[in-house]
Amino acid sequence: MHVFVTGGTGLIGSAVIAELLGNGHSVLALARSDASALAAEAAGAEPLRGALADLDVLRSGAAQADGVIHLAFANDFSSPDAVARAVAEESAALATLGEELIGTGRPLVTCSGTPHVPGRASTEADPLPTDGPVGGRGRAVTAVLGLASRGVRSTAVRLPRTVHNQGTGGFAGLLTDIARRTGVSGYPGDGTQRWPAVHALDAAVLFRLALEQAEAGTSWHAVGDEGDQVRDIAAVIGRRLGLPVESVPPQTHGALGPIFANDQPSSSARTRQTLGWEPKHLSLLEDLENLQP
Repeated sequence: MHVFVTGGTGLIGSAVIAELLGNGHSVLALARSDASALAAEAAGAEPLRGALADLDVLRSGAAQADGVIHLAFANDFSSPDAVARAVAEESAALATLGEELIGTGRPLVTCSGTPHVPGRASTEADPLPTDGPVGGRGRAVTAVLGLASRGVRSTAVRLPRTVHNQGTGGFAGLLTDIARRTGVSGYPGDGTQRWPAVHALDAAVLFRLALEQAEAGTSWHAVGDEGDQVRDIAAVIGRRLGLPVESVPPQTHGALGPIFANDQPSSSARTRQTLGWEPKHLSLLEDLENLQP
């Protein structure tokens, strides 16, 4: 397939592009800057200049492709307003991509987060949240899945709280950044809450499998580690950076504080059984050993 990829030069996107190219696909990659365009070309993809807010560019990219993988997100978590802007921008982009593919039968693979279900690990059958700081993202992805009835082979790969590679990325990466800035490797509450995780190279395989195989309207969990306790994550970060490890106030983690405090393990049993996906790379706690002071 000739695949249009948004967010192709990020931590996950670069792994996805390599996975696609390594398995016989070609890639048209959205590139919002000269640097991104050069990175896409160096990876073997064809760049398409434009940002996620450039809806005409997104239409053009989708129209040229046999399938679409959407990964781009503003990743500005500095304030509730910033998060809301990022969600609104992505929602408009997803609606545009979906509209372009209506009636074509082509795949549209988008991403979201694994849902939080009190008292147990979430599964692929659980609905996405449609309220809270990122509820708008849940609504947008649910709308994309609804396009299954309009001739789009839409599917969602739900990513865990941390997608990592070489010790960086995701919620654990944010904890690391805050630790470097504050001098304390902190965790919210008593730190017993669990966060799921996956290596970026394993997640990339699942995006490819979803593109190639997934039925319309389905959701999949890219979960390698069902749930590590946050205090264990903070302990490795603290040891690697030579910093004290302790509980910190919720405001330390900014707009994501309420999400950070949740116990949110997640299962990928159905994904593994149905698509034959099997994570093979380092676990989060193993990968965090790559952190350098």
